[in-house]
Amino acid sequence: MNGMKQTAAVKFESVWAEYRTRLGVSRALEDISFEVMPGELFAIVGESGSGKSTVANAIGRMLPRVCHLTQGTVTVLGKDVAALAAPDIRALRKESMGFIPQDPIASLNPTMRVKRQLELVLRELDKPSTAVELIALLESVKILEPERVLRLFPHELSGGMAQRVAIAMAMAREPRILIADEPTASLDAQVRDEILTLLVEMVQRSGASLIWISHDLGAVRRWCERVMVMQLGKIVEMGPTEQVLGRPSAAYTRALVAAIPQVQAAERQQAGTNTEAPQESENDA
Repeated sequence: MNGMKQTAAVKFESVWAEYRTRLGVSRALEDISFEVMPGELFAIVGESGSGKSTVANAIGRMLPRVCHLTQGTVTVLGKDVAALAAPDIRALRKESMGFIPQDPIASLNPTMRVKRQLELVLRELDKPSTAVELIALLESVKILEPERVLRLFPHELSGGMAQRVAIAMAMAREPRILIADEPTASLDAQVRDEILTLLVEMVQRSGASLIWISHDLGAVRRWCERVMVMQLGKIVEMGPTEQVLGRPSAAYTRALVAAIPQVQAAERQQAGTNTEAPQESENDA
């Protein structure tokens, strides 16, 4: 309102990274620069190995030990994450960041019922963890029969239900930045659409920034305001989603966009022959 520039929620400034193993050194990121503003829905797309997940992990300073940032700065909410002491980076993750994994069942503790895992999250946040709060949390992600779900172990959840639980755990933190790394990759087309709709609606209500790592250009085009296309650790192009995916300037992006109709047609055909889909969507999709 006063003409002052808004501070970015996430900012990469000429970031380079490499993997160092006994087999040698390989470049992971090359001169990556971008900003994500508060409340923005921002997608990072590209094929496997393009560097998408490396970027996501760098935001929370969660890169594997073999991956090293060699140049540049990653700033989150105005803080240089590389300069933070261990307690400070943990506090930043806890207080301001949320993560939704690609494989929600694997991310949950297999020895604990859903009820216990939600209780631990709420207690860590110093929030009430009574039955009323737990049921409300599951209802917020549109899980039917929440009392029954609270009694289940992770292996008893379907993929759609497990992802809803993971979203509930992430959003309970009221994050200012939510990072979703291929959050629906393992789900069928119908369940995927319902989960993404839920996720975007919750993010928009909370005002959080969403950084969505994906290869699903159709969904990205539907939901995200801006998109960054990556290939082999580099930014190929970046800008408003309709411009980048509607009128791509790079040959690589044009090839990705050209594949969308074939993928969607294959999913429609699969959905038409999948007699199990209604069972998934009845209770948790």
